[in-house]
Amino acid sequence: MIDVAPMRWWHVRDVATLENVLFPDDPWSTEQFWQELAHDTRHYVVAVDDDAVVGYAGVFALAPEGDVQTIAVAPAAQGAGVGARLLGALLQEAARRQCAHLLLEVRSDNEPALALYERAGFEQISVRRRYYPDGTDALILRRRIDPIHAGSAS
Repeated sequence: MIDVAPMRWWHVRDVATLENVLFPDDPWSTEQFWQELAHDTRHYVVAVDDDAVVGYAGVFALAPEGDVQTIAVAPAAQGAGVGARLLGALLQEAARRQCAHLLLEVRSDNEPALALYERAGFEQISVRRRYYPDGTDALILRRRIDPIHAGSAS
């Protein structure tokens, strides 16, 4: 069974390893994760299956806005609802911190992520043309946070 819990210092090494697998062209360093955990405006969670980190996500939350910093799921765990659970945890935290909206950017060619965000109620508000190193556009999405249903991402 997969559990979602706050990211702690002992998760950082496994998260950084997964980051390198998922984003080999531009991974965050271990130090970047440590820096993120040190900020009180950030909140990171991990998805753990039998002591193995299979996903992670983070949000920058400073009311009235929140910004998803990252969501990542190990290939073997993709398609099993892990991303939705991680996103739900970020929405709950943003609501707890009294954010009215949650923003994120996503590659325009990342169809699974786009489907997840659409199911979670995100709407496109802008495009950053040729944002990624390979020339792919970034779509800027936003969702209003309803405190009553903040954790619903699927």
